[in-house]
Amino acid sequence: MSKPRVVKDYDKLDPSVIKLIKLNYPEGFQNHLVQFQNKEGKTVSALPFETDEVYYLIRMTILEAREIIEDDEDYDDDGFLKEEVKEEYEDQFDEDNDIDDEDDV
Repeated sequence: MSKPRVVKDYDKLDPSVIKLIKLNYPEGFQNHLVQFQNKEGKTVSALPFETDEVYYLIRMTILEAREIIEDDEDYDDDGFLKEEVKEEYEDQFDEDNDIDDEDDV
């Protein structure tokens, strides 16, 4: 069974999904954008991101991708995810996984 595809704007994503995206793209988004045809036949650029349940295409232009990183305090002046933020998010999701594992026992 294939995963549902969700096309969404970055600012409409759940905060936990945004954290996972940051972990997946610690060096920014602009070099990872893909293009696709929307249902109106227009070419749209988006950042692909996949979870266990959903395949996201997060709509953004190259300019928007740059602005998101520039305006986000989790990224340094060079556009890289700050190490302390990365560690915090990794710890957070490791803890979430540990809780899930306990439920499976």
